[in-house]
Amino acid sequence: MTIKPRRRFKAHNYPNATLIKRLMAMVYDSLLVLSLWMLILGLAAYANGGAVQGPWVTSLLFVAAYGFFAFFWCRSGQTLGMLAWRLRVEDNDGYVIDLKQALVRFIGAIIASGFFAIGYIWVLFGNQRLSWHDHWSNTRIVQLPKRTKQQTN
Repeated sequence: MTIKPRRRFKAHNYPNATLIKRLMAMVYDSLLVLSLWMLILGLAAYANGGAVQGPWVTSLLFVAAYGFFAFFWCRSGQTLGMLAWRLRVEDNDGYVIDLKQALVRFIGAIIASGFFAIGYIWVLFGNQRLSWHDHWSNTRIVQLPKRTKQQTN
């Protein structure tokens, strides 16, 4: 069994993202996850011949949401919402995160959104602009610079 070497982003010395940019990317991504859930529930209802319910449905939706975020975070560091707002998640050393970090980050984000979203509001008070799940998963969300005309050509 061969272990793939970790991939480091070429440029990784960007500032941490602000809370507003994070929240705006979350709005975009929540619409995408909601669409994914509707597709899954529609297919499950069609296969079941009616309404679907129970713990297996909740588990399926949880796994689908984690799969959505883990796929993008571990592949390019950006979900579609993060791409629109020029954000990227990376580990503290500038590497693409792994599945374990993605899981800790995903579950941590759920916990951080509870308690009146104090885990997210923490970004406003910390000197490094890190949320609770950033700390727990040893990751951070960085603000990427605008692309210049030379970079787009």
